[in-house]
Amino acid sequence: MLVLVVEPSKTWVEGLARKAMASGALIRDAGGRVLLVEPAYKATWEIPGGMVEAGESPATACGRELLEELGLPLPVGRLLVLDWSISVPGRGDGVRFIYDGGYLPDGTTLTHPEEEIASARFVDLAEVGALCAPGLATRVWAAVEAADRGDVVELEDGVQRLQVP
Repeated sequence: MLVLVVEPSKTWVEGLARKAMASGALIRDAGGRVLLVEPAYKATWEIPGGMVEAGESPATACGRELLEELGLPLPVGRLLVLDWSISVPGRGDGVRFIYDGGYLPDGTTLTHPEEEIASARFVDLAEVGALCAPGLATRVWAAVEAADRGDVVELEDGVQRLQVP
């Protein structure tokens, strides 16, 4: 039997899309407030999470980032939001994942690396838009809806792609 193996051309491979991926968690308290972290290196707040490293799944990256940023080995639940974002000059397209991080009991101690995270706190949903960048705020609101409905929201650059009744 003759097996023919065809290698893709270098030009074809170089032309494939490259995606920067980030992964984070929606973590809430018993009152439904959302946990946000204040990065030490920028003005807007974030959900706990970060960039997916080469060879790492988005869910694994989320768990790693939760441990690094909060000092908690939290289980990473189901996917809530997938958001493709348009190409940013110098960065390319992005894909953002938000997983269900569940609920933290009152009094849970969070530890964070001061060089990366200045503070962390639970905020009402109404505060998310004032603290977070607009794209992240949209993803957080979509994640809360998805968690409460038991589904997944797919966004394209922050706009819901398809609504299923």
